[in-house]
Amino acid sequence: MTSADGTQPRVWSVGALCHAVADALDARFNPVGVRGEISGFSRASSGHCYFALKDQAGQLRCAMFRRAATLLDFAPRDGDLVEVRGRIAVYEPRGDLQLVVESLKRAGQGTLFEQFLLRKAKLEAEGLFDPERKRPLPEMPRTIGLVTSLGAAALHDVVTALQRRVPHIQVVLAPAAVQGSQAPGELIRALQSLDALAEPRPDVILLVRGGGSIEDLWAFNDEGLARAIVQCSVPVVAGIGHETDFTIADFCADLRAPTPTAAAELVAAPRELWLRALDGFEQRIDDAIGMRLDVLGQRLDMASARLGRPSALVARQQLRLVQLGQGLRHGVLARTQRLSHRHDVLASELPARLDRAGRKHAERLERSALRLRLLDPALVLQRGYAWLTDADGQAVTTARQLHAGDKVAARLADGSVGLTVDPPDARTTALPPRNE
Repeated sequence: MTSADGTQPRVWSVGALCHAVADALDARFNPVGVRGEISGFSRASSGHCYFALKDQAGQLRCAMFRRAATLLDFAPRDGDLVEVRGRIAVYEPRGDLQLVVESLKRAGQGTLFEQFLLRKAKLEAEGLFDPERKRPLPEMPRTIGLVTSLGAAALHDVVTALQRRVPHIQVVLAPAAVQGSQAPGELIRALQSLDALAEPRPDVILLVRGGGSIEDLWAFNDEGLARAIVQCSVPVVAGIGHETDFTIADFCADLRAPTPTAAAELVAAPRELWLRALDGFEQRIDDAIGMRLDVLGQRLDMASARLGRPSALVARQQLRLVQLGQGLRHGVLARTQRLSHRHDVLASELPARLDRAGRKHAERLERSALRLRLLDPALVLQRGYAWLTDADGQAVTTARQLHAGDKVAARLADGSVGLTVDPPDARTTALPPRNE
């Protein structure tokens, strides 16, 4: 191959060219600082961290080794807007351009994450996340609805878990895209189609998807999907992403599972568990029936023993009747004798009692009459006293009641006389007596 000026280009080995490019980048750019949004963050078991740093115009692979990762003062997450310091390099085994991050600090929250937080706050304020409205899962669902993509690994995980635990339960799949701009609409329609089924009607619906970046899971942050989950008439279990991934759908669902497989296990208790429970119920029923049969058998034995000698039973009952008749006759006779004796006693004692009572009442009456005679005012008048009354017939008891010239009447033992009140220094004149 010849260049425009006719010279032959140098032929590089792949490794040498990668090394040369790395040297050129190091000399031209390093050290370098980059600002961007984290995407696809993961931490390996070795402690190294891998992620992409991106903005609207591009994307750069990043590696942060364990030594630098131990200095972090926060847990990086997808969507975080960060500033990193490091060295641009070429990963020669693959020829990939990468940024080896030596320090990382938070620069604010990324655009998608900001939208997530705003949408979450809005729906939470409307009550879509309230625990009080969430429904318990059925203990033994007869039909399970499933919403996911036909090509998703989550479909295989869920079906495998259900087949292992509850192969007898029917599963109804409503396929939908789980990533991309068309995904929210398809997810809503799939969810509504399962909810509208009359036969077989799902008792619970699984909404599942495997892990991914915040962009990959963005369809599950759709507001319309959130409202469709809340309006669903059967419980919805969300198993979206990995354990550290959270979406709006997780908060709206009746229950969140950390993974799709966990979502399947939450709605499907192992068949062996139910079979052991049935065995326990069967044993309890057998024991109860056995005890009941024992009791009834004892009662039957006792009844058979009594019916074995019916003549003796009749004889005992006849003797009992004779004893009861004799007791009744003795009781009636004794009662009659007591009543007759009481009648004789009353007949002999009644006249004497009445005579004594009469004498006592006569004595009390005589004493009362004597007290009344002693209280007679006429006896007082016979001793020389007089009873004075004014012209109105009111009793005169003090001199202050009278004035000169007043007319008064004096009641004596044998009659009444009229009197006129004189002045204090005048001689009192008695009027002739007046008979009443």
